Amino acid sequence: MSVNNSEANETGVSGKPALLVGAGVALSRLSGLIRELILAGLLGTRIAADAFKAALQIPGLLQNILGEGTLSASFVPVYSQLVDEEEHDESNASAVAGVVLSVLALLTGFVVFVGIIAARPITKILLPVLPDATFELTVDLVRVMWAGLGFIVLSAWCLGVLNAHRKFFLSFAAPIVWNAAQIFLAVFAWANGWNEGEIAKAAAWGVLIGGFLQFAIQLPAVYKAAPSIRTSFRIRLKPVQDIFARFTPALLGRGVIQLSAFFDLFLAGFLAAGAFAGLSIAQIIYLLPIGIFAMSIVSADLPELSRDQKEISKVIKRLEISHERLVFYVAFSAIAFFSIGKPIIGALFERGEFTEEDTLFVWLILCAYSFGLITSSVSRLFQNVCYAGGDTRGPAKFAALRVCFSGVIGVILMFQFDRFAINVDEIVKIGDLPVFKPLPESIRSTDMGPQALGAIGLALGSACGSWIEYARLKKRMVSILPSGYHLPKPLVNLYIPLVVSGLIGGVLTWVFDGVHNLILGPSLLIVTGVVYVYLSYLKGSDPARELLRLAKVPHK
Repeated sequence: MSVNNSEANETGVSGKPALLVGAGVALSRLSGLIRELILAGLLGTRIAADAFKAALQIPGLLQNILGEGTLSASFVPVYSQLVDEEEHDESNASAVAGVVLSVLALLTGFVVFVGIIAARPITKILLPVLPDATFELTVDLVRVMWAGLGFIVLSAWCLGVLNAHRKFFLSFAAPIVWNAAQIFLAVFAWANGWNEGEIAKAAAWGVLIGGFLQFAIQLPAVYKAAPSIRTSFRIRLKPVQDIFARFTPALLGRGVIQLSAFFDLFLAGFLAAGAFAGLSIAQIIYLLPIGIFAMSIVSADLPELSRDQKEISKVIKRLEISHERLVFYVAFSAIAFFSIGKPIIGALFERGEFTEEDTLFVWLILCAYSFGLITSSVSRLFQNVCYAGGDTRGPAKFAALRVCFSGVIGVILMFQFDRFAINVDEIVKIGDLPVFKPLPESIRSTDMGPQALGAIGLALGSACGSWIEYARLKKRMVSILPSGYHLPKPLVNLYIPLVVSGLIGGVLTWVFDGVHNLILGPSLLIVTGVVYVYLSYLKGSDPARELLRLAKVPHK
C-alpha cells in the first residue's frame, strides 16, 4: 500500500504508516479469527454461543461509546497538532493527554461499576424475550466482561497517543493478547472436560484478563514517546476545551451507533436460536477487509489530515490516493464474499460443533452484510476528512440517520426471513407470509431442527443503512473542500475485473462442490484474486500496479 516517490514528496504521504497499521491490524484480525474458529468449534452456533456473543455486545457499550471511534474524532486531531507545534517542548501536549486520560479513566470506572452491579436489569432491558437458559448465562458473562472492556477503552487512549507520535504497529497489534487470553482459557476449560456454558464463562474471564494486558503492554511505549504525561484534571486548558467541544457530538454519534447495535441485539432476541452467533461470526469475516484495508488507511491518514489542514491541496491528494486504494481492496472482498464465501467459511469454521448447515447460514448472512461493505469502508475515510477539519456534528447526524433507516428495514425483513430455514442443505418455508411476530417459543429456543434465517433481515437492514450514511457523508465532505471539486470514481475502472473474477469464482465453486473446503476455499481465493489484480492492472489501476511491483511482476 505504498505510493510512488513523486506522490510522497508532493503530499507528504508515506506508505509506511499504512503498512505498519495494516500489519498490526492484520495480525490482530488474524488472532481474532483464530479465536472465533476455536470458540465456534467449542460452542457451536446455538445457546452457549448466543449467550457469549450477546454478553460481549452489552458491555461493548463502554468500548464503543468512549473508545477508539470517539477519541479518533476528538482527541487525535487536536493532540497531533499540539505535538507538531511543540516539537521541542511537548509540555502542553502532554498535559492535555494527561487530562484526557484522567477524565476517561473516571468515566470508565463509573460505567464499569454500574454495569457490574446492574448486569441483570440491563440484560433484561436489552434482551427481554431471551430464553431463560440463555438469559441466566448471559447475565453471568456480562458481569465478568464489563471490567475487561473498560481496560480496552483505556487502551484506545494509548492508541491515540502513539498514533499522534507516528508509532502505529504496537497499538493496532495489541488486541492479539486480548484474543490470546480468551483462546487460552477456553481451551483450558475444554481440555478439563467442562461443558459449553463453563467454557463460555472461561472465555469471559479471558475478556477481562486480556483487556488488562492489552492496556498494560502499550503503557511503556506511551511514556517513551511522551515521557512528561501526568494525570490531572486541568480541564480549563484551551486544547482540552477544544477536545471536549468535539467529544460531545462524537460521543453522541458513537452513542447512536451503539444504540443501533443494542437495537439489533434487542431484535435478535425475537429470532430463533443461533441468530446472535450467526450475526457475530458473519461480522467477524465481514469486518476483516474493513479492519485490514480501511483501518490501515484511515488510521494512518487521520493525524496527517489534521496536520495538513492549512494546505488543502495535500488534503485532496491524500483523500484521492486513499479513496482509490480503499475501493480497490474492499470491492474485491465484497465480490469474493458473494462468489466464494461459502467454501471460505467452511474452510475456516466447519469442524466440531460447527456443521455444514451452520456454514450455509453464516454465508447467507455475510452476503447480506456485503451489500454495504464498500459504503461502510469508504464512509470511514469521509468521516476522517470531516474529523480532521473539526466537524464531528455532521458524521454524528448521519450516523443517527443510518440507525433509523437500518432499524426500519431490519424490522420489516427479519420476521419474514425467520419463516425460512435451512434444513440440511436446502431452504424450507416454516410459516406464512407476511408476518410481524416471532416464531413460537418452542421453536425459537431449541438447539435442534432447521436453522431459521431471520438474522439475514437484520444484516440487510444494516447494509441499506450504510448507503444512506455514505451518500450524506460524501456530500458533507465535498462541501468543505474547494468549490467545484468532484471526487474521482475509481470503481468505474473495476467493473470488468470484478464481474469476471466473481463469475469465475462462482462457477468454480459450483463445479468443484465436492472438493474439501480446506482445499477449495484458499484455492479459489488465490485464483480469483490473481484474475482481479491482473485485469485491474490492464484497466490502469494504480493499486494493482503497486501490488504487481511488490510481487516483482514485470509490467508496462
